[in-house]
Amino acid sequence: MDGLILLHTAHVERVPYEYFHIWLEHPTTVEPLESAGRILRGRGGYCFHLNGAFSLLLAELGFQVTRHVGGVQGSAEHPAGATGNHLALTVSGLPSAECPDGVWFVDLGLGDAIHEPLPLVEGTYRQGPFVYGLRPSEAEPGGWRFDHDPRGSFLGMDFRHEPAPMSAFDEQHRHLSTSPESSFQKVLCAQRRDATGSDYMRGLVLSRRGSGEGTSTLSSDRDYFEALADVFGLTLDEVTAQEKAALWTRLTETHEKWLATSV
Repeated sequence: MDGLILLHTAHVERVPYEYFHIWLEHPTTVEPLESAGRILRGRGGYCFHLNGAFSLLLAELGFQVTRHVGGVQGSAEHPAGATGNHLALTVSGLPSAECPDGVWFVDLGLGDAIHEPLPLVEGTYRQGPFVYGLRPSEAEPGGWRFDHDPRGSFLGMDFRHEPAPMSAFDEQHRHLSTSPESSFQKVLCAQRRDATGSDYMRGLVLSRRGSGEGTSTLSSDRDYFEALADVFGLTLDEVTAQEKAALWTRLTETHEKWLATSV
């Protein structure tokens, strides 16, 4: 169990949740080997990439890992349920006093959520400044519900009990990556979790929840790309100067539209 915890915490602290590939028009797939290669080159991804690659790593190391179809519920206005917009993981065969059945909820793809695996046992769990809940899902019979801390970036996530192949996420990956209705197309985000809190870049707004809490707006391209490198480890070395310039233009235009509608 100690090995799983070390792998999980090291990953969430060093590999950010991000989808710059969408805004840079660099197509990806959900194929775990492709995702692993991109991570090794200094990039992150969202749940299909992060949990897909992690499941491959865990299996190679001998862990009993299972992929599940999940669904993130952004707010109370959206229905709960495993819509397929999330890939969740469980690891079994690791019994302990707090987890007699030996099944653990493992998830690198929830951005600002868990830092360590959680026992798949109904209850409330504190990690650093945040409190999470696990309980049987009301929307997915036989499945599970993860309730995020009230300060988190989403309400919760439901996932089904049965195992799922990576192909189960192809359709949602296409939607999230290409549809004008996708939230990933509308706002660019990066998130990173550590033991004392989480960092969250939404558009040009950089926020810290937990220790050192605060919010700032990045007003220059230099500040923005330096923050990506310093806070999230995203140097974007493979991105050309022209691509960065176009990205900055789109980000500032989106930020100005957001300011205009939020007044």
